[in-house]
Amino acid sequence: MTWIKICGMTNLDDALVAVDAGADAVGFVFCKESPRKISVAQARQIANDLPEEPEKIGVFMGDEMEPWDVLLEAGLTGVQTYLLPQERQAGQKGTRGIDVSLLPDRARSMLALPMGMLGEDLQQITSLASGLRNWWKNAGGTSPLPSGLLDTIVLDSGDLKQPGGTGKTFNWSAAVPVSEAMRQNNLKLVVAGGLTPQNVAEAIAILRPWGVDVASGVETRLGKKDPEKVRAFVRAVRAAERPI
Repeated sequence: MTWIKICGMTNLDDALVAVDAGADAVGFVFCKESPRKISVAQARQIANDLPEEPEKIGVFMGDEMEPWDVLLEAGLTGVQTYLLPQERQAGQKGTRGIDVSLLPDRARSMLALPMGMLGEDLQQITSLASGLRNWWKNAGGTSPLPSGLLDTIVLDSGDLKQPGGTGKTFNWSAAVPVSEAMRQNNLKLVVAGGLTPQNVAEAIAILRPWGVDVASGVETRLGKKDPEKVRAFVRAVRAAERPI
């Protein structure tokens, strides 16, 4: 099944709605420029009141916070970090100071790439995959990368000025070679940016992603989710999975 993350949680009610609707994960934004920014204490309080099953993902951009420290302090299960131009060398972002023994059993680490930065340079995908595997080996990993740890890429609609959170879609058809390159390199693709209950089926049909990620497309206003839109989004994803 397609993995579904409802992102930008700012309160417990919205998070519970997402879980009840069938989302696989909820996201907490720690980026200082985001209108959906939440504190570590707020995230911890919400996460503690959620069921164990859904993943709790922290979203980070820049160097104002260390993702893994926040994960442990807030009781999250995963991190999503935006790979910015100065951090293109895989392993430089979202991987510092990992002690795998301290992480949750199902820990997930995702790198987010703005499509506007990636362009058509497919070699970047191969280099990224190779860099992640090399980092794991250099960090002492003796087996292949564990599932969920540094094997998932979020392709967003941002650019160099605004890497994510634009609320706009990117050209899905133009990104098909990118999605194919990710599959060939055993990377899981998560599509983000401007998704809604009305267009998510089209994105799935074109890119065949492992997962989808939505925030503004299920909101009534910035930081406040619309319960019916959340449920409609999950229904649309599940319907898109069914064979015709």
